Amino acid sequence: MKLVLAAASILALTACTVNVDNQTAADANAAAADLSATTQNAVDDVDAATDSAIGAAENTADRAGAALGDVDTAVDRAGDGLENAADSAGAAISNTAGGARRAAGEGLRETGEALENK
Repeated sequence: MKLVLAAASILALTACTVNVDNQTAADANAAAADLSATTQNAVDDVDAATDSAIGAAENTADRAGAALGDVDTAVDRAGDGLENAADSAGAAISNTAGGARRAAGEGLRETGEALENK
């Protein structure tokens, strides 16, 4: 009888050990699956953040390029304005010099006539 009880106890312990081993393996598999899913989520988050940062950098570069184009256009317009102003100033100086020559010539002629009539 003692032998039967000992055999039954050994069988019960063996069954428990198998159940514990099975449960441990199942828990390990679940933990590995959770770790894999968490790692994949982290990779996906990093990929999304990288894509977002690259997109923002591209947009900033595009805006900077457009701003440089605007500056280039403004510089061209300013250069055209300076050229036009210089042309206008040159014409005004030429007209003024011509007028001064005519006035001086007129003054000399009048002075000459005045001296002749004296």
